[in-house]
Amino acid sequence: MTEALQETPQQASPRRAVFHPLTVSAVRRLTEDAIEVSFAVPAELAGQYDYLPGQYVALRTELEGQQIRRSYSICAEPVPGEIRVAIKRDLGGLFSTWANANLKAGDVLDVMSPMGAFISRHGMTEMNHPEQLLGEGAKAGGSFVAFAAGSGITPVIAIARTLLAASPETTFDLVYANKAAMDVMFLEELADLKDKYPSRLGLHHVLSREQRISPLLSGRIDAAKLATLFETVLDTDDVDEWFLCGPFELVQLCRDTLAARGVAAEKVRFELFSTGTPDRPEGQAGRPVVVDESARNYSISFTLDGLTGKVSSPTHARESILNAALRVRPDVPFACAGGVCGTCRAKVVSGSVEMDENYALEPDEVAKGYVLTCQSHPTTDEVAVDFDA
Repeated sequence: MTEALQETPQQASPRRAVFHPLTVSAVRRLTEDAIEVSFAVPAELAGQYDYLPGQYVALRTELEGQQIRRSYSICAEPVPGEIRVAIKRDLGGLFSTWANANLKAGDVLDVMSPMGAFISRHGMTEMNHPEQLLGEGAKAGGSFVAFAAGSGITPVIAIARTLLAASPETTFDLVYANKAAMDVMFLEELADLKDKYPSRLGLHHVLSREQRISPLLSGRIDAAKLATLFETVLDTDDVDEWFLCGPFELVQLCRDTLAARGVAAEKVRFELFSTGTPDRPEGQAGRPVVVDESARNYSISFTLDGLTGKVSSPTHARESILNAALRVRPDVPFACAGGVCGTCRAKVVSGSVEMDENYALEPDEVAKGYVLTCQSHPTTDEVAVDFDA
């Protein structure tokens, strides 16, 4: 996943994450290791599955006796009655391996309502849902640049399609990194998009394990190659928004390079496959914790859907607030459990916590008391958080 890390405008994710069973309407192979999966959205759930290009959903099913949740970005511009995601097989990935080998039309999976803030806040005025515009200054047109690697193209292609269609004044440059040509997801769709907007879409395929005519487009994207791209292909001065989606190392390199070149942080949207130090999600329903009421425990209370729950957490267990809440209420919202997506966001209303990682909240959100509960641990004897805030 792809999952979202910028300031979250109120319009971007007005709903709490809720799962509904949806039927797979089609499965299309993109590469040897990737498929596109379409879900049919019934009319009565249409409002639950409105989305903005760049947002994601979580899929939930049971495999090998355990509940599995995985997040995937939506790969198409908004289309009523349909949600489409791309699933690339990860080495050792239980869900992605199963999906690539077995998922077919007619299967039913639990699909979370769309979430995420990896979205344009500049140029989306001509959309299916104009009431969801992202900010006072949103307008059509503008200059955009995206760096994507592998399945990071999934949200980016949806964003590019929508922005280019929104205004004849829009320009979009896409630098897309893969190992080889056979690994390029949405290859034909990108070529069609280039044919449709030949003067407004710059498409730059970089292959790390294949030699291309231009040395600049061959090999891994490192600091030297990135500097050359900025000096010869991309102009950082005139870009209205940047979109970065891929592994931690590439996204961080791009962020650092853009910052060094004076690009304002608020112009940069980014989404990670995972953090630089991937940690254990601690299971899909809360790892077991033995609570001794005679020992010292934290008291954690949380509000969700207007109902308040309470749970004790041993001080020595260093249990996250999300994990503790899941032990008593399995419908607490989360997706990645790694500090990346922001689905488990809640507001601290009393007490205090410490957050280990934060790739999903902006400083102003943290200043207002919002935390990622999957990364938050109590630092006071009593803590209360509000998922409804």
